[in-house]
Amino acid sequence: MRIASFNINGIKARLPRLKEWLAETRPTVACLQEIKTQDEGFPAAEFEEIGYHAIWHGQKSFNGVAILADGVKPVETRRGLPELFPEDAEDDHARYLEAEVNGIRVGCIYLPNGNPLPGSKFDYKLRWMERLRTHAASLWRQEIPTALVGDYNVIPEDKDVWSPKAMASDALMQPESRNAYARMLADGWTDAIDTLNPRGGVWTFWDYQAGAWQRDHGFRIDHLLLSPELADRMTAAGVDKEYRGREKSSDHTPVWVEFQDEH
Repeated sequence: MRIASFNINGIKARLPRLKEWLAETRPTVACLQEIKTQDEGFPAAEFEEIGYHAIWHGQKSFNGVAILADGVKPVETRRGLPELFPEDAEDDHARYLEAEVNGIRVGCIYLPNGNPLPGSKFDYKLRWMERLRTHAASLWRQEIPTALVGDYNVIPEDKDVWSPKAMASDALMQPESRNAYARMLADGWTDAIDTLNPRGGVWTFWDYQAGAWQRDHGFRIDHLLLSPELADRMTAAGVDKEYRGREKSSDHTPVWVEFQDEH
């Protein structure tokens, strides 16, 4: 079984590239972020044609998440995170979608960027991360085999960026962002890519600006966090780097993790 995550950066603009990737790699579950379309504009029929069933949580022009499953319908279990702070009642961003697929709980995440900082956007990012951690802990306690995957907008360590100095003032690398991510790992979640690439140097994002792709000036912000029940079954994890170099590509590239079947 393969679970993958792909910040597609506009599903309509990237649809040919997305279908190409699905056909070539055939993940069991594909979580998408930044679909950037309202619910009624989601191209579900395009995926049905190639055997994928979808659920989605859209929003006009930005944000938006979706979960695709090969040959089965994802069973939605949650849309949005539980409220934790008074401000959360007004949070209408389409950033979290959760489903059951083949006995595994899959959470699709598009975590707030947080720039510019300091300010309300960074405060929102930190609140959102605390809400995610709280919800993740409830899943962890239930011992549900769970994968929380997506664009976390956090560069966990200096080894996860081409130049720590170049990104030092960015919300993705602030101590508060990193500490919030580290607390989830300390709660018992396994970072699949980091576990199998402990030396770092693995990127999932290259900006469109300043020749970042051509110069390999990237960083790792797309993560696959696994509960103990799934981490024990992990056999491989990786990054489909070459898709970033294709025509009209997203600025992210897919990440994936594979598991052996439960006996």
